[in-house]
Order: sequence, then structure tokens, then C-alpha cells
Amino acid sequence: MSLPQKRYYRQRAHANPLSDHTLDYPLTPNDIDWSTYYPTISKKIVNEYENNDEEEISNKKRKQEDKHVEFVDIGCGYGGLLISLSPIFPDMYMLGMEIRVKVYDYVVDRIKALRNSNPGAYMNVSCLRTNAMKYLPNYFQKGQLTKMFFLYPDPHFKKAKHKWRIINKQLLAEYAYVLKINGLIYTCTDVKDLHLWMCSCFNEFPLFEHVKNDDPELKNDVCIDHVLNSTEEGRKVTRNNGDKYLAVFRRIQDPYSSSV
Repeated sequence: MSLPQKRYYRQRAHANPLSDHTLDYPLTPNDIDWSTYYPTISKKIVNEYENNDEEEISNKKRKQEDKHVEFVDIGCGYGGLLISLSPIFPDMYMLGMEIRVKVYDYVVDRIKALRNSNPGAYMNVSCLRTNAMKYLPNYFQKGQLTKMFFLYPDPHFKKAKHKWRIINKQLLAEYAYVLKINGLIYTCTDVKDLHLWMCSCFNEFPLFEHVKNDDPELKNDVCIDHVLNSTEEGRKVTRNNGDKYLAVFRRIQDPYSSSV
């Protein structure tokens, strides 16, 4: 099975996230059967356990079933980040969320092809079509995620369309809800004005703190290079000798409450 070719999946670069797209979505996170997206998420009880007693097998099954998605790429585009991070974090389940039909189809076909040509690999990545601005809490429990990525989001330059931006003050409450304490949000863009906008939104929100680019944590973070260079947009900026503006934010404890 060969990799899909992008020329058969071309679509307009922009989508109105406030439109009523035809989308199926779960009422609650408990309504999702993640095994339909990840073949190994609850099916790791294989022949190696044949000689174990029933209690041990049950415990291993329960441990596997407790696993869940921890990395999410919002507006994942053609899936470059997911594919590059998959072998680096083989035990982490990663999900791309994409609203554009053809782009979503490409990512799904790409993952299928990679799984077929690399048996046992890329089982920890998947993609679904949805509108993250509307339905994110329908997919994830409180504090479930450890990393969220917003890479080269649509800048929506016109002031009247700023409400379409995936990073805004209203949506940060939802991101803080699904992200665990000390979890990280990665943003990257080649548009300086958008970068400043996103930073201002996070800096004014009490549940996030800006992780400086010279922080030792980021210097040792293997995700940074992939955030900058693994996406189609990132590679395009590199080819055009453009600037890339990276910012990382940490979810912190509510300073006004003893709870999260």
C-alpha cells in the first residue's frame, strides 16, 4: 500500500470554524470507543500471557484499557507532526483533529499506509474530523492531556474574523480544562502579529505561564525541533527563508483555589 499523494486531496486552506459543519461527535468522552482509532489501545493481551493466571491477565487488561490519548494536534493539517513524534513516544497515544474533509482523509489514508508498510508501527497515532472550537470537551476528560499543539494556525487577519482564531481568551478555559497540571501547549507561526496575539491571550489568562525559550526544559524537549520543522507549513517557511515564532505555555495550578 503506497503513501497517498497530496494532489488528490487538495482543499481550500481556510475553513469557517463557526459554520454548522456536518459532524458527528460524542455526547461525553465516555461515549468514545478509542479502539476503533488505535488497534492496540485495548488489545495487547496476546500469546505471551497464555501461561499467566486469570487475575494477572485481568490486571494487564485493565492497565491497558486505562491508557488514553495524551497528545493532541489541533488543526493537524497533513499529519507531519504526528508521524514524526510517533516513533519517539511509542507508548503515547496521539490524536490529530482536523476540520477540512480532504485533509482529514489524507491523514487517515497516510496512517493506514504507514501501518501497512511498517507492521507494528504507527499504532499510537490517529486522526478524527471535528471542530475543536466547539467540541473539544466532548472528547477529553478533565486533565487528560499532557501536550497540545497549535502549529501554523489560520491567522484570520481581518479584525472581524479574530473570533475565528483557534487561540482566544474564551477558548483558553477549555484548553486549561482538558490539560493536566504542568501540561504544555506549543504554538508556532510565521505571522508575528498572530504570535503576539496568542502570547497576549495566554499571558492574561491565570491558568497558564509562559515557558521562556531559554528555559532548560525546552532545551531538552525533543518536541521543539519537530514543532518547528515537521509540518508541511513549517517546511514551506524554511524553504522561503521565513521567520518562525515559537511559544510554549505551561498549565499551572489555579492560584486562587486549592483545586485545579
